[in-house]
Amino acid sequence: MKTNVKTTGIEFTEALSDYVDEKVGSIEKFLDPADQTILCEVEIGMSTKAHQSGEIFRAEVNLSAAVGHFRAESEKEDLYVAINDAKEQIIEAVKAERNKKRTNIRKGGSIIKNLLKFGK
Repeated sequence: MKTNVKTTGIEFTEALSDYVDEKVGSIEKFLDPADQTILCEVEIGMSTKAHQSGEIFRAEVNLSAAVGHFRAESEKEDLYVAINDAKEQIIEAVKAERNKKRTNIRKGGSIIKNLLKFGK
């Protein structure tokens, strides 16, 4: 999986880079390992809006794979929490798409089975 990280308004440190790689890398186990076209674009930074409650951090994850395109965005008071939240949203979207595909395959198999029963 190829990962591109873009930062806005914050310094991209080695610790932050390792954290993003670890969290985004955990998404890969939910995707097809044979798919070489997986591209994950991560944008992290401070929100540009003026907030009275303090700093608001933003994490956005765009994932392109053979199964589809997924997008998640999170704004939290802690950057690491925002990254975790966006990662969880992407994982849920990938799982939902995978289950949808399985359901359609099972539905098709059920229809074929019923047609074969009717023919006897």
